[in-house]
Amino acid sequence: MRAVSRPLSDVTDRPVDLNDVARGDGFLFVRDGVGFAGRGVAARVPVDEAVGFLAAIAHDDRAGGVNGPIALGPLPFRPGADADLIVPAVLVGKDGTGRQWVTVIDEQDDELDGEVERALFPESEPVPTSAGWSIEPLVDTDQYLAAVAAARDAVRDGTLQKAVIARPIEVRADRPIDVHAVLRRLKATFGSSHRFSIDGFIGASPELLVAVEGGVVSSFPLAGTTGTTGDDELDAKLAAELHASEKNRIEHAAAIEMVRDTLLPFCSYLDWAPEPEIVKVANVQHLGSRAEGMLSKPHATVIELVRALQPTPAVGGHPRESAIELIERVEGFERGIYGGTVGWCDGNGDGRWAVSLRCAELSDDRRSARLVAGGGIVADSDPLSELAETQAKFQAMLSALIRP
Repeated sequence: MRAVSRPLSDVTDRPVDLNDVARGDGFLFVRDGVGFAGRGVAARVPVDEAVGFLAAIAHDDRAGGVNGPIALGPLPFRPGADADLIVPAVLVGKDGTGRQWVTVIDEQDDELDGEVERALFPESEPVPTSAGWSIEPLVDTDQYLAAVAAARDAVRDGTLQKAVIARPIEVRADRPIDVHAVLRRLKATFGSSHRFSIDGFIGASPELLVAVEGGVVSSFPLAGTTGTTGDDELDAKLAAELHASEKNRIEHAAAIEMVRDTLLPFCSYLDWAPEPEIVKVANVQHLGSRAEGMLSKPHATVIELVRALQPTPAVGGHPRESAIELIERVEGFERGIYGGTVGWCDGNGDGRWAVSLRCAELSDDRRSARLVAGGGIVADSDPLSELAETQAKFQAMLSALIRP
């Protein structure tokens, strides 16, 4: 297998939007305009074999030091679960320096033909539609409230330090959901989040699980949530209350301590923020703590770090195995890829992975979507307040999906 990378300017002089490359049937992973979009499938490879598979591809890099072929996809919530990643046949990349390129797998000719340029642009724009919608819980609300209470009681009796309890809903439409249009709406509202679209799994996650670039490792766990109102003064007041909240600080501490303790053995050094900051997205505000360091040589791949970290207490709990056991016993549904992670890797072991939050899993006919939202439960958690928090978190995807 062979790959050729060229500057995007060698292929087209038109501006390329990664969302428009992915459209409804391609692949996307992007944040603030930096990331990848792909079309076509050159290979599907088990996640733990992906770095080696990509490293074995002969890469003719005419773009000057770019990633080359990548593999991308989601991993399930359950640690160690099997998963396959997709190696796109045509890949468009953009980095933080403004560099743009296209990588083609099994490109045989020195010059790209018109087929590749046509892959970069949609034949038509998304058309506004007005659909009929219904929303139904997939787990009874009383069961969710009981699950929150069970997690709270487990924390109070010392069995757990924290557990995340989630609940699913199903959105049904009377016509297929236009994924391309959803991606454009997510870009407009959640441009600073990690936006993704892979095999009907779409979303906009604010939380970085782990990234590796040239031996530098970073993570940005989020835990502790409050709402937004559209009023800057009131939002600032809510943020100050969140920052001062003992309940939310305890929840957040569990997340950053686990990330720190997991990454440290892989690092020659690791720095982390002494105090959490406020991370504001369109519909909620979180406590977040940045961590960054240098991996020891020979350094671990991003996939190895994903396997070590996932799921963090931000989506599972602490201690991890005890929290997962409680989650699977009381939640009443199978999480699947919700609360897992989604991202990409290259043949050098570099990559970027976000926690699978603010997401939707579309049915094959695109007429329904499963959404899941949850929150961290500690000793002071109130079930009805937690229910309200999930309702706020659902708005991210509902606002992108539903167009009555």
